[in-house]
Amino acid sequence: MSQSNYLDLIPNRHPYLWVDEVVSVDEQSIHTRKFVDPKLELFAGHYPDYPVFPAALQCECAFQASAILVAKLGVSTGDKIPVVARANRLKFKRIVRPGDQLDVHVRLVNRLNDVFYLQGKILRDNEPTTTLDFVTTATDSQPL
Repeated sequence: MSQSNYLDLIPNRHPYLWVDEVVSVDEQSIHTRKFVDPKLELFAGHYPDYPVFPAALQCECAFQASAILVAKLGVSTGDKIPVVARANRLKFKRIVRPGDQLDVHVRLVNRLNDVFYLQGKILRDNEPTTTLDFVTTATDSQPL
């Protein structure tokens, strides 16, 4: 998949885009990357003396990767968008700092119509920083 085309599959855009690159995607999983830019404005306020990339945004990296996977499985962002409905078993194992490169792996566990049960794992230097189970559901998109 062309890197520019994946943006056509998800509703997120800068400054709230947490996918830089789609490494691979198939019917069961996706692998994306995100460079944690030291210039992100959030570091001015999130532990300014010891900047840390928030765990919630690590989860968002997985959520956005899953949106690409769900779109590739036939849920079009033209009429439906994937929305996170639940997150379970979140484990934050390592701190992510400015300048880190994240590898985001999301695997489809089960699908019931437009409800997707997924597992996410975020890695830094091949070591897990965050793991989670989550559910997304496709909902009708309605313009504001």
